[in-house]
Amino acid sequence: MRIELEDLSKTFDSGREVLRGVNFDDEVTSLAIIGPSGGGKSTLLRVIGGLLSPTSGSVRVDGREIVQDERHLTQYRREVGFVFQQGGLFHHMTGRENIIRPLVVVHGMGEKEAGRRADELLARFGLEEDAHKLPAALSGGQRQRIAIARAIAPGPRLLLLDEPTSALDPEYTTEVLDMINELSQSGIRFIIVTHEMGFARRACERAAFLYGGTILEYGSGRELFEAPKTKELGQFLGKMFEWQ
Repeated sequence: MRIELEDLSKTFDSGREVLRGVNFDDEVTSLAIIGPSGGGKSTLLRVIGGLLSPTSGSVRVDGREIVQDERHLTQYRREVGFVFQQGGLFHHMTGRENIIRPLVVVHGMGEKEAGRRADELLARFGLEEDAHKLPAALSGGQRQRIAIARAIAPGPRLLLLDEPTSALDPEYTTEVLDMINELSQSGIRFIIVTHEMGFARRACERAAFLYGGTILEYGSGRELFEAPKTKELGQFLGKMFEWQ
């Protein structure tokens, strides 16, 4: 999947400019977006996913520009899977129901077919015993894994993950990252905003360093982590690996 961002900027109503002149053009298989807090990572992910409209600039996917009106954005969002920091599960629905409902309501799938798809994913990721639990009865790792299963259930062209392990204990972080890596090995394309530098370095084909609302460095994980070209990336990696 080729993603092109041209002179992408985003300024919120408060006047705060979060993205400024972001340019990007490459085939995306597995991409990690890294950088300090407040640098615009989550905003960029939401613009790519059609959840936020840019103030200026354009987004193209496989040569098709994403038209920034609600009708076109609604259709585009159906082609993208989202996973957020807290998972975003419906609290009044079981894990299984959280997978089934969007398939039926958003994607027009029949109840039986949606149920089969949910059961298939729950079994694939070892979540059968959690299928009929409400989110409050699940661990953070279980909630995130069900959220990922829900996101991939309709077969999205691209999976977007916004710091899916940020609130998890190390044990659950490993569970979630292993699941994402397994999906990557099975051919699912994804972009992940993450502070897990080991995952970004070893599991993602490419990485982008976002700083001050723009991409300062981009390349393979090995290039970025072993030979940073800017002092900003060098300082960021130094802080991230200080106690590792």
